[in-house]
Amino acid sequence: MAFAQHEVLIGRDAMTVYRFLVDGLNNPLWRSGVRSISLRSGQAGEKGAVYQQTLSGPGGRPVAADFQITEARPGAEVRFAVVAGPARPTGGYYLSTEGPNTRLRFALEFHPKGLKKLMNGMIQKTMEGEVVQLEQLKSVIEEQAPEE
Repeated sequence: MAFAQHEVLIGRDAMTVYRFLVDGLNNPLWRSGVRSISLRSGQAGEKGAVYQQTLSGPGGRPVAADFQITEARPGAEVRFAVVAGPARPTGGYYLSTEGPNTRLRFALEFHPKGLKKLMNGMIQKTMEGEVVQLEQLKSVIEEQAPEE
């Protein structure tokens, strides 16, 4: 199994952070590997929504990584499952209020089967690179004007 997590404290309220995260179309603003993303089905930011996503893979090759929102609890959590591509991790964003700030934890988990177990080290490293991008998300959200 591969598992990675990272957390940050963002200088915004939980609903502001939640609204930004739950809209998958914001991913290119903070995730460096996203080449393209679009809403394929469902309502943007709601449970069941499926986003078609292409990432930069090994050697810069495009890799499908479509995902579906599996849980959306306003101000508390957003969970998802990757439904296309070579690795199909599940993950989530978990929010908690700390005064005027929001503590945000991003966790990814992948249970490789068959020959994919041989790729566990590479998958682990990729997932660690993904979760640490929360630092960029923190910057993007904090640079936006606070909501009234």
